[in-house]
Amino acid sequence: MDVSVDGTENFVIGVDYGTLSGRAVVVRVRDGKELGSGVFDYPHAVVTGELPEDTAGAAGIRLPGEWALQVPNDYREVLRHAVPAAIADAGIDPAAVVGIATDFTACTMVPVKADGTPLNELARLASRPHAYVKLWRHHAAQPQADRINALAAERGESWLPRYGGLISSEWEFAKGLQLLEEDPETYAAMDRWVEAADWIVWQLCGNYVRNACTAGYKGIYQDGRYPSEDFLAALNPQFKDFVSTKLEHTIGRLGDAAGRLTAEAAAWTGLPEGIAVAVGNVDAHVTAPAARAVEPGQLVAIMGTSTCHVLNGTELREVPGMCGVVDGGIVEGMWGYEAGQSGVGDIFGWFTRYGVPPEYHQAAAARGLGIHEYLTGLAAGQAIGGHGLIALDWHSGNRSVLVDHELSGLVLGQTLATRPEDTYRALLEATAFGTRTIVDAFRDSGVPVKEFIVAGGLLKNELLMQIYADVTGLQLSTIGSSQGPALGSAIHAAVAAGRYQDIRAAAAAMGSEPGAVFTPIPENVAAYEELFQEYRTLHDHFGRGANEVMHRLKAIQRNAVRPLVATGVTA
Repeated sequence: MDVSVDGTENFVIGVDYGTLSGRAVVVRVRDGKELGSGVFDYPHAVVTGELPEDTAGAAGIRLPGEWALQVPNDYREVLRHAVPAAIADAGIDPAAVVGIATDFTACTMVPVKADGTPLNELARLASRPHAYVKLWRHHAAQPQADRINALAAERGESWLPRYGGLISSEWEFAKGLQLLEEDPETYAAMDRWVEAADWIVWQLCGNYVRNACTAGYKGIYQDGRYPSEDFLAALNPQFKDFVSTKLEHTIGRLGDAAGRLTAEAAAWTGLPEGIAVAVGNVDAHVTAPAARAVEPGQLVAIMGTSTCHVLNGTELREVPGMCGVVDGGIVEGMWGYEAGQSGVGDIFGWFTRYGVPPEYHQAAAARGLGIHEYLTGLAAGQAIGGHGLIALDWHSGNRSVLVDHELSGLVLGQTLATRPEDTYRALLEATAFGTRTIVDAFRDSGVPVKEFIVAGGLLKNELLMQIYADVTGLQLSTIGSSQGPALGSAIHAAVAAGRYQDIRAAAAAMGSEPGAVFTPIPENVAAYEELFQEYRTLHDHFGRGANEVMHRLKAIQRNAVRPLVATGVTA
């Protein structure tokens, strides 16, 4: 297929929307070479304590625990800043850009009016927390998720096994039900409950197209339908028409064009009006083609604040605790499997902020190192098991395989001799044990895992990569690109622009070459096997009902902050 227009070099733009920032990359269509990039940090970051002061009428509105919101205009600002910066960095003529594609964290939901206006941008709703974006790590809908799971199991709903038997509080239905029950006025004002992945595409091309990836993985869309009205009414009579009035919409295939860049979006980005805008996608799933991992058995872990594990398979299998299996959810013609860990880099960041004394930060600065580099260097010199610790990586709950965001973190074995580097290494290892648990679940269910490929910001930590290789027993390769999701989006943009026939062809031409490779060390594998058995004992004890202390503590916490009503309380 001709990948150029009139014999000239063509380019595409990939925009990756992460938890704290958006990044744009300019990519050459013929070979995937990344020529320039731009990053824009969200001005409001993640809203957890109280609504932002610069939002009309919102100053002083406090949020209960487990809430994580964002401001949708921050996403538009990425288009206004990161895309032009990437074009300038690449030094290309914008007229040579033929397509743009975006990916997003998921499940991240935007309540909007019929024209796509977010509810928080309406003056009368600006003080309502439920009018804002609910970020993927908003876990306050766990009670609603519990009811969905219990009812689905009781009724034997056919879609439940496709999600490992449990629906997450992070997903569309639980968050939507929470909105209805805690703020019915805002729910009534909402015309559409839209994934951010689709909302930003709507902003670019003026068309609302619901992407097949989030519809399947986060929206319980299986075999051409959603949960029935009868099921929804049994949850709450007012929820009966949630699908038909708030959620259901035209679904676009991955790699298709959702529309063409509008004049307004062209002015934001500096790109030509009318170029192809690809159907939206999820940051993890879009990375598989960037890693050239489009064949069965290639497990891709996108490791950042959280980790998402995606894998293609030729057959439909039911895997306990998975996040979902969707026909064509990653690549057309195969079953796409997803699992994940809600907290990984977030856990390491939390520990360095709150668990490391000032003298460690001072020592790191004196050596010209970041605190993570400094702690990693100290931890790397330890013998496996030498710190005497085992940790559970549940500081943001457990996404897979327990699907329970009421669970919380644990470090066992601490003494008065325990040092920060000991705990830091134990937390690194805990996240590796969590990934091992996921790999075992796939294999035990008949889904082969043949390769392990890592993308995302954490691949730069060589100690962490070696720990993962040793814990899983798999050779680990890293993606050569530091912008895997953005590159993956660019690949989809090239397909949407008609420069390649399909994602497989585009991935073969534009995907990244492998980076560093880490081979399991036999003696380390044996040492970690002993520790993993201890992890699994704790995992099952606290996660499978033997000891409900973590759930009880969450309930006590909720009762303590109950006066902070979800509709907003002024501090």
